Amino acid sequence: MTAPDSEELVIEGPRVYLRRPRPEDVDRIVAFYLENVEHFRPTDPERATGFYTPEWWTTRVAELERGYREDRLMSTLVFGKDDPARVIGVVNFQSFVRGAFQACTLGYAIAERAQGRGLMREALAAGIAHVFGPLRMHRIMANYLTTNVRSAILLARLGFVAEGYARRYVRIGGRWQDFVMTSLVNDDWQPSG
Repeated sequence: MTAPDSEELVIEGPRVYLRRPRPEDVDRIVAFYLENVEHFRPTDPERATGFYTPEWWTTRVAELERGYREDRLMSTLVFGKDDPARVIGVVNFQSFVRGAFQACTLGYAIAERAQGRGLMREALAAGIAHVFGPLRMHRIMANYLTTNVRSAILLARLGFVAEGYARRYVRIGGRWQDFVMTSLVNDDWQPSG
């Protein structure tokens, strides 16, 4: 299966919209991450050399587009409808597995200035509807740092169910951290055709 051939995929929620990153978004993406370095530090792994540069993101945006075209991932930027020129978050569905599994993993982040207003919940709900709809996934898996209470609450509100505990799962802040493993299943999934 290949991703739908849509040059401009836009997924809308009531106050937000998601779309795939484009080359002209590079400066916006860099600004988003630079503005939120301290906000993301407690939950993010160490960033690759050059992560905060336009050069790194120019290459990365091309990789993300290739991954979408090859049906391996769907990476999106989140914009508020009240300020459509500024990235306020990212929602990434990645590690697509087709065949008998039909599953992917979910990662997301929202700007510090945008949190606490339900915007990420709207963005994730819209993204999940697209992944379960046109992309035809059966399962979405999302893992969160055991100390990340906001993610625990958000995922539970979206219907994700805790399925396990991963000891020393990801290296964050210079040490291996434990994560809770969750999933959301598409109970209405039907085979194509």
